[in-house]
Amino acid sequence: MKQPHFWYLPFQNTLRDKLLSPFSRLYSTATARRLAKTQGYRMQMPVICVGNINVGGTGKTPTAIALIQHLQEMGRKPVLLSRGYGGTLEGPALIDPLKHSAQEAGDEPLLLAAFAPCIVSKDRAAGAKLAETMDADVLILDDGFQNPAVAKDLSIVVVDATLGFGNGRVLPAGPLREPLHVGLMRADLVLSIGSDNAQAQFGETWGHALSVPRLTGALEVLQMGMDFDGLKCLAFAGIGHPEKFYATLRSQGAELVKTISLADHQPLSDALMKRLEIEADALGAQLVTTEKDAVRLPNTFRQKVLTLPVRLKINEQDKLNQALKSVGID
Repeated sequence: MKQPHFWYLPFQNTLRDKLLSPFSRLYSTATARRLAKTQGYRMQMPVICVGNINVGGTGKTPTAIALIQHLQEMGRKPVLLSRGYGGTLEGPALIDPLKHSAQEAGDEPLLLAAFAPCIVSKDRAAGAKLAETMDADVLILDDGFQNPAVAKDLSIVVVDATLGFGNGRVLPAGPLREPLHVGLMRADLVLSIGSDNAQAQFGETWGHALSVPRLTGALEVLQMGMDFDGLKCLAFAGIGHPEKFYATLRSQGAELVKTISLADHQPLSDALMKRLEIEADALGAQLVTTEKDAVRLPNTFRQKVLTLPVRLKINEQDKLNQALKSVGID
């Protein structure tokens, strides 16, 4: 689904907003009831939840990767638990990147499994119990902030610094899954991701609304010997906000002769990829996509499409370590 433009405009209480408000109240009520009716399974290891209050892409996957690598540097053994959005696996199942496809596991778990053991389970509690049988001492719960099935020790709300919390309204009147003040009551940290300018604007707009400590971070291109400077590219992406990917490519000097924004998690069929290949050839351009999209590529196209790997750098490492220490992770 393409997110409506008005979600990111100042709330104006127009007729449209008035008509949508009752549905927003219903959505908020449904979320509150779901959170209240289940007492989460309490694990034998600390649980870090990486989630959001917004719908769509906010940077949860880069945040999970950054946490994995940080915990591993601390000598910890993290394991990930995901519901496997877009995949067919019910689970609980330990993902093997050599055996499972994105169609089975979902693209995000397949990408995350390259960094640490990753479990997919529609039943989060069952997945948590499987994690307890493994050689792991920290569980990272991917996109489980509104799911009460597993008790959380540390909850990190990830938000795009440029988009913020939009107009501050709940679906369908805005981009939020629940009222901001309600979600922040369960959060321990807010991580805003974006440039210095975006961080400053986020602070001016939303700083007064944050009742929990804030971390800032930015995505940095992982230099792997590929020079994009002057390269003509046909860039395509099926992520929440593909414009961020295009901007990052341009920052590396790439010439984007065409961009194609697909639906979030859209399957990359042979027919679709062949069409993109023909179009790129006609433009004299190189096909380029994101790491998350790349795991959905058909095997015949894996050598034909370049990826732009990025990693999240969290600025306030001391504040993060303090939060980790508060739940027994040091």
